[in-house]
Amino acid sequence: MSSNASFVELRNVTFGYGDRVILHDLSLQVPRGKVTALMGASGGGKTTVLRLIGGQNRAQKGEVLFDGQDVTHLDAQQLYAARRRMGMLFQFGALFTDMNVFDNVAFPLREHTDLPEELIRDIVLMKLHAVGLRGARQLMPAEVSGGMARRVALARAIALDPELIMYDEPFAGLDPISLGTAAQLIRQLNDAMGLTSILVSHDVEETFHVADHVVILGGGTVAAQGSPAEVRASSDPLVQQFINARPTGPVPFHYPGPSAAEDFGAAAESRRRA
Repeated sequence: MSSNASFVELRNVTFGYGDRVILHDLSLQVPRGKVTALMGASGGGKTTVLRLIGGQNRAQKGEVLFDGQDVTHLDAQQLYAARRRMGMLFQFGALFTDMNVFDNVAFPLREHTDLPEELIRDIVLMKLHAVGLRGARQLMPAEVSGGMARRVALARAIALDPELIMYDEPFAGLDPISLGTAAQLIRQLNDAMGLTSILVSHDVEETFHVADHVVILGGGTVAAQGSPAEVRASSDPLVQQFINARPTGPVPFHYPGPSAAEDFGAAAESRRRA
């Protein structure tokens, strides 16, 4: 895949918190105009990748390219401009609880533009119509279901007509109907608006159904990437453990730490001496 075909690209990126390395020499490409799924076991760095692309975190090594610009080296004004070209759907929606549905969707328009309220009203109603919630404009977040809240958040994410949308676990906690609706919206909006989408999810079946390109992270790097069919055919043990939900494999059950003998043996020895 050439760089010209990639809207987002990470090149040899390393990032961690203190001594804990999350991503190590990670390289991946997000095809322009496609839905790319970013998957892998919990704690594997998927949300960290989204934060690096959005500039909330800065790579310690390597390049994070957004349409050819290295986000890592953008100043505050340049980063602000880049973020206007991005939309973000946070896990569980992250709506403002003291604003109704209309004002939640209007927020980025009021924050980032000088548009008159009449035009903002028309844009908000169009975005809500696109997600099937134009009639819910006056409801408060506490008055809508989890699936509806996710759709309101999606309307807010597309309010500024972004070129890139990042979805952080958009299917988490949804019933089958709401999940299917969310997946359909992601696919339809990507194609209708000519977007590039990055989808972080653990739902293998629904995500493989909607994605064009799949990246599986493991051990701080890419374990497999390609079309859903190519990833399913991967012989990598971590990939097979993940997509088949196997409890045993390269991803351990226990978080790294002292051995059981070190923890319990020392305690037993202390009791024996007492």
